[in-house]
Amino acid sequence: MLPVSPPSLSLAGMTALVIGGSSGIGEAAAHGFAQAGARVAIAARRPDKLEAAHARLAELDGEARAYAADVTDRAELAKLAERAQADLGRIDILMNCQGTTVIKPTLELTPAEYDSVIATNLTSVFFACTTFGRLMVEQGSGAIINIASLAAHRGWPNACPYAISKHGVVGLTTSLAAEWAPHGVRVNAISPGFFMTELNRARMPQARKDAALMRTPAGRFGELGELVGAAIYLASPAASFVTGTILNVDGGYLASGI
Repeated sequence: MLPVSPPSLSLAGMTALVIGGSSGIGEAAAHGFAQAGARVAIAARRPDKLEAAHARLAELDGEARAYAADVTDRAELAKLAERAQADLGRIDILMNCQGTTVIKPTLELTPAEYDSVIATNLTSVFFACTTFGRLMVEQGSGAIINIASLAAHRGWPNACPYAISKHGVVGLTTSLAAEWAPHGVRVNAISPGFFMTELNRARMPQARKDAALMRTPAGRFGELGELVGAAIYLASPAASFVTGTILNVDGGYLASGI
């Protein structure tokens, strides 16, 4: 008989912080973590959306916390870390779901638009990883999950800053994974296919939506709940030997030659 025991997907006894947890992928992940047994905190920069999301999360986790913070501001990020550590004691799971984009031809982009996308999608993720990663290294364990994108694997017309930022997230994820593995800290990323998040509904042109469906072998957009399993897996003991992985959840998009 092989010395194999069933891996645990339970997050019982763990504490998770989801940045960008007031909507979309972040809110879905926060709910999934709570249902898997974790104590969950969310952070976001819009207090109105955060309050509503906190109320929904509290139905699953009566001890859920919510923090208003703009993590592109390093002073606010530092305060978030101080408050979360004081309230929660330790952070076992960090998920970075903050994100934005600008859809327009590259030659028409303004420096401010470029800077905004890079600041939110890449720079804030780097500093969130290092801020909370420092705590995880000190405690000798932790799991960080970042959000990459198909744009890190394919050319992405009219979304150049977004593609640059997501390539950066992949490099950040693999580099930190290699550096922090000896300290018991795992760093992975999820690369979603096309999901009808609030951001995609608002900013993805209809022609892009039609093309995405045509190139996705599953023939449909993903449901947010279909990302939750990947997040729980990467956060859980079942993935204890998984680090530096970019997990595609894309309905076969990248596997297709279409």
